Amino acid sequence: MATLPLFGVGMQGKTPVITAKLLQELYVEFRPLGEKTHVVAYGFPGLDLFIDFGDTPARGELAVEQNDLLYVVHRGTLWEVNNAGVKTSRGTLNTVTGPVGMAHNGTQVMIVDGTNGYIYNTSTTVFAQIVDPDFPANPTSVTFNDSYFIAGFDSGRFYVSASYNGLAWDALDFATAESNPDRLSRAFADHGELILFGDISTEFWGNSGAADFPYAKTQGADAEWGLAAKWSVAKFDDSVAFLCKNRMGEVIVGKLVGHRVQKLSSPDLDTIINAYSVTSDATAHAYMLGGHPMYQINFPSARYSWSFDGLTNIWSKRKSYLQTRHRCEFGAQYLSKTILTDATNGRLYRLNANTLTENGETIEAEVIGEHWDHELDSITIDKLRIDLEMGVGLTSGQGENPQAMLQLSRDGGKTWGTEQWKDMGKMGEYGRRCEWRRLGTSRRWTAKLRITDPVRKTITGCFVNPVN
Repeated sequence: MATLPLFGVGMQGKTPVITAKLLQELYVEFRPLGEKTHVVAYGFPGLDLFIDFGDTPARGELAVEQNDLLYVVHRGTLWEVNNAGVKTSRGTLNTVTGPVGMAHNGTQVMIVDGTNGYIYNTSTTVFAQIVDPDFPANPTSVTFNDSYFIAGFDSGRFYVSASYNGLAWDALDFATAESNPDRLSRAFADHGELILFGDISTEFWGNSGAADFPYAKTQGADAEWGLAAKWSVAKFDDSVAFLCKNRMGEVIVGKLVGHRVQKLSSPDLDTIINAYSVTSDATAHAYMLGGHPMYQINFPSARYSWSFDGLTNIWSKRKSYLQTRHRCEFGAQYLSKTILTDATNGRLYRLNANTLTENGETIEAEVIGEHWDHELDSITIDKLRIDLEMGVGLTSGQGENPQAMLQLSRDGGKTWGTEQWKDMGKMGEYGRRCEWRRLGTSRRWTAKLRITDPVRKTITGCFVNPVN
């Protein structure tokens, strides 16, 4: 039998005639030579419910390692959550909607909501609004670096708190990101540096140790890329990834390598996301998955989500059941677990590689492969076999007799034939084969495979027995 390149280790281009490839709810791993296959597709982990705050989404979350607690802002309340999912109210904000910025210095948690700043002391359990008259109004972001909270403002200015005291601010302790006349979108700390993201440029500052103002700009380090979406910034793979833009107009996804931006998005993904009517509301989170650094970016207005694998440099589409986007918005690493917020309600989930659903809902895995062409002669497919991990059925319920669903296209992915189902094997039926026969004749073949049952999804290849 001939090998058919089923894996869509890319995505649809400007037209499906060139490529219709897709990975949805699947990520790829390249295996060493000598193993059964060089390329394996695995299903993304499922979600376990951790805590539920109600109907509206959480506005932000922050894990504090010093006391092993998670802090979550939901509507106008700051909640403290322990590992058992028990929540305690710790304070009240003056706003009830919109994402919040959060940072901590080991003892204090600072929150900004675009209107005010707040401090919660984890030792004394005292919550207070920052009322120092030198603290400016309408802070848009906050980060912590070298003993200081740094608050960013749309004006381009950033202000620095007193050392280890977010309640004390000096009106003269500010500076302006001014290498370009763009506004300051977000202040963010990484690798000991203060990163000031503007709309179309990025500056890097460091602690100079000066007595009057502790920060100085790193000369010659400006990046000619800015931040296209404030909440798209995430620490990723020993770096920082974000949605970028510059004077040339279109947005891309990139990460910082030193003081320069390395492009992560492919031309195909660039075409897709720049067709969205709104990209400025993009959100992101990152986590490690079995040695694969993952960066997930969501586009709430467009209602699509994409995940970048930093190990293979391959993008996958993320999609929750009955939605066009993935349900998760923000993320935090808490006690070695990834905790993710829901974009439409107050649920927080634990990412779990052993869970086969998203809090009980179906995960729709799909792969579209490469075009298999023979322009001069038609090809008749007598038999097609998908190589899967078989015998993974559950003991009862949906998934007891799991199904693989195949569709074929004869016109380059523009239209698809009827979906044909085959058994993946009940529990322990490891010797089963997933085969389809007498599939017809065409000069071009493209295969699409879907699996929606709550079972382990491992796809290793596709084989055909063609007859010219």
